[in-house]
Amino acid sequence: MLTFDTARRLADAALAEGTRRRAAPLTVAVLDGGGHEVVVYRQTGSGIARPQIATGKAWGALGLGFSSRGVAGAAARFPEFFNALAATGGRVVPAPGGVLLRTGEGDIVGAIGVSGDNSDVDEACAILAATQVGLQPEPPLPAGG
Repeated sequence: MLTFDTARRLADAALAEGTRRRAAPLTVAVLDGGGHEVVVYRQTGSGIARPQIATGKAWGALGLGFSSRGVAGAAARFPEFFNALAATGGRVVPAPGGVLLRTGEGDIVGAIGVSGDNSDVDEACAILAATQVGLQPEPPLPAGG
């Protein structure tokens, strides 16, 4: 189970990593395993659509069972799949930055979505945040961190 305290720590860690990387202002959404928003943080200066984008990255990862980077890859390979995703009312955002959160046993407990900088930076902030709070991110932290 993903607690409010863990979700808050995830969001704080993602924002801290963005600051460390000198990223553009970020928005972070943390969803529980049922796709419900637990926390959404928007830094001053982060665009007004960023909460929906961050949530869509996380929601798509949860809904499809793989990271939003994987969702983007599937959309590129299968355009009809992407069209079907559009029928979700825009809830799925096929761009890196949505990361599944697993326990050490491999159970999915939620997802984190980050939006505000380029998608690779968004994703890196999400992955590092997950590892900092003791969860297993998917995709995992690349070798060399």
